[in-house]
Amino acid sequence: MFTGLITDVGEIVALAPKGDLKRVRIVTSYPLETIVEGASIACGGPCLTVVAKGASADKGWFEVDVGAETLARTTAQSWTIGTKLNLERSLRLGDEMGGHLVLGHIDGVAIITAIDAFDGMKRFWIEAPEALARFIAEKGSVALDGTSLTVNKVRGRRFSILLIPHTLKVTTWGERKVGDGLNLEVDLMARYAARLAESLK
Repeated sequence: MFTGLITDVGEIVALAPKGDLKRVRIVTSYPLETIVEGASIACGGPCLTVVAKGASADKGWFEVDVGAETLARTTAQSWTIGTKLNLERSLRLGDEMGGHLVLGHIDGVAIITAIDAFDGMKRFWIEAPEALARFIAEKGSVALDGTSLTVNKVRGRRFSILLIPHTLKVTTWGERKVGDGLNLEVDLMARYAARLAESLK
């Protein structure tokens, strides 16, 4: 479980197919001694398990295996060497809950349709897959590429979010362009509310 508050931006430095899996090596600024094999790290949104770690050229790295389901449902299918990923380590008891509860289970891929820049900030308009649009509400929460964000406006399948200069600086959002895909995880509470409403019909 995560909060959607990004704590590092990693970079993919190696990719290797392993049957239906893809082994991915990610350089990180996390202290190597604090990374435990078997631990969960959200990488660009998906929760992935550390299977190896090490260091080269004075840089620490960890490796994860990306499964077929994750490759089919997320932007992981298009990751290449040099791709940067928002990273967040799993939540520990006692940690500050600054975002919202994020599971790292991606529901689908959303697309950036417009970007408006002003006063150092950026407003993104994003189109959600049709099946997921009903879970997105104004002033509600959404996780995009692992980042906990507040929905500003909703227009059909499209919704907007506003990112402040700090977030643009410390995440991959400063590099995002129109047409980019984003790993979308809808809010857990919205999912359960919709399921409850369906059962009461």
